[in-house]
Amino acid sequence: MRIMALDIGEVRVGVAVSDPGERVASPVVVLPTAEVLACAKPFQRLLEDWEPELLLCGLPYTLAGTEGPQAARIRTAAAQITSTCGILHEFADERLSSQEAKRSLREKGMAEKAMRGKIDMIAASLFLQAWLDARRGD
Repeated sequence: MRIMALDIGEVRVGVAVSDPGERVASPVVVLPTAEVLACAKPFQRLLEDWEPELLLCGLPYTLAGTEGPQAARIRTAAAQITSTCGILHEFADERLSSQEAKRSLREKGMAEKAMRGKIDMIAASLFLQAWLDARRGD
């Protein structure tokens, strides 16, 4: 089964996908949030190309393990995406995924400005990989 991870921000959504064997997560693209929420053509094309059976949405938790202040917005957005696109969703802990993505890109020598379009899809691939590993018991 292929899983598509969505790191849903207020402006952008980072997208990552798993391989059909659910072993490896790969970053794909960053799309405007409005396009994803409306299931607009660019997002529809992604769904057609990758054929995910599940959308894994990152849910922000605090370091204490409780849902963060943005969690309600993410839950509403995920429900809207499921409603318009017809693909079920689940949630994964995305805590610190954006910071880890920034650190990784910085280590590769990328400037802050160049990172802007990549952080969200890298973060999505990080929490998708952690979710896949946990399901396999790795």
